[in-house]
This record gives sequence, C-alpha cells and structure tokens, in this order.
Amino acid sequence: MPTNPEQLRDELGSRGLTLTGATAGTALHRGPDALDAALAECRQIAALLVEMGAPYLVTLPAMYAYMYTGELLEPAELTAEEWTTLGRGHSELGRVLLDESGVRQMFHPHADAHVDTDQRVDHFLEVTDPTTVWLCLDTGHIAYAGGDNRAIVAKHPSRIGYVHLKSVDPQVMERVRTERMPFAQAVQAGAMVEPDAGEPSMPELLRDLDALGVPLTAIVEHDLYPAPASVPLPIATRTCRYYTEQGLAGFRR
Repeated sequence: MPTNPEQLRDELGSRGLTLTGATAGTALHRGPDALDAALAECRQIAALLVEMGAPYLVTLPAMYAYMYTGELLEPAELTAEEWTTLGRGHSELGRVLLDESGVRQMFHPHADAHVDTDQRVDHFLEVTDPTTVWLCLDTGHIAYAGGDNRAIVAKHPSRIGYVHLKSVDPQVMERVRTERMPFAQAVQAGAMVEPDAGEPSMPELLRDLDALGVPLTAIVEHDLYPAPASVPLPIATRTCRYYTEQGLAGFRR
C-alpha cells in the first residue's frame, strides 16, 4: 500500500474503503535495541495514521518458530526477565504513541509467538500499562494456540480495544498439533475456515463483545496463502452474509 497520505487516500477512496489502523512487527523482549527499532518504525507509521485519521497501531510479537518450517528461532518460553522487558517495552511504546500522536497501541497475540494462549495473554496484560497498551483480540490465533477467547474478554473487558475475527477448524487443528505443523503449512492444510464451521463459537463471543458496551472495530480475516484468485471472493461473500446475520453493525464488503 502507498505510504504517501494523498495517494493512499485516493487508492482507498476509489475502492470505497477507509483505514482503521496499521501493523508493525516487534520483538521487545529482546531489550533496548529492539525498543529503539520499534519506536523508529512506529513513529513513521503513526504519522501516516494521523494524516489518515486512523487511531490504531497493531503491534505483532516476533514468532519464536519460522512459520514455513517450524524451525525454532529462539526458545518458546520467555524468562521472567524477558517478560519484564517485554512489558516495559510495550508500555513505553504505547506511551510514546499516545503522547506524540494520539495513536493507541493494540497488541496482537500470534500463533507460535510468546503471547498466544489466554494464560499468556493474562501475563502480558499484567506486565503492561493499562493506560498505554490494549489488546487486539485475534480470535483465530488464540483458538489456534488452544486458548479461550471468551475467558480473555471476561477477565480483561477494559483491555479489549480492537478485534480480528477469524475461525479455525478444530479437526484440522488436531492434525496440526499431532504432526507439529509449522504455521504456514497449517494454513495451507485448511486450519482457517469460515466462521460458522470453526472455533471459537462466534454467536457467543460476539454477544460477549457487544456486552462490553463500547464501540469496537472488528476486522474479518481468513488466512489463505497461497490462494488461487477465484477462492477469496466467495469466502468473503459468505462470511459477510454470516456476520451481517449475526448483527454486526457497519459491516463493509
């Protein structure tokens, strides 16, 4: 996508789209150098978001395993010191974004990253500042890791700031775990599915989110890579119909 605000505005407008946020990769458990790199990148992204009137910057943690082969890139478990460093880093990154640009940081748990299940999300939220770090609840990544999306919403209602709605096939996930598939191979095997055929159960989760009583932006996702050109549109059409029937307001194709 273009990074020039005028060009980006024109490209989005020609397609009837609006921008709600952007994404940046992080690895803040690695210490000060990683924070400096994240600040440099996120400041640039935040400047573009301000120009576009978009309030959210989604931060993705580094994966500990290479997504195409499953090869470990670093230990799958953080030490106590790394958890502290991670929390302080994201708290500081969120503070800078708010103070300098008014952009809110939404942290995105991810499969094969150090923050993935509801228990690890709990820990992450405990070590981060609730005034500078919110959660981008990606329902598919939480379910992929065996986590409980509804438990996260119930325990941390004030920290839910942004949502990625995604579903996983429980039968495919059994095979993924048995065969220890890397993430990309799992996606190619059909781990991600349309919402009425997967987990989490969306009607219950959507009711939980609605009960929070706050406006939430939800991005609907379905990981497909690689995908034949003819595949995504029918899936998107059915998924749009499904969420519209579930009562999501402002749903856009």
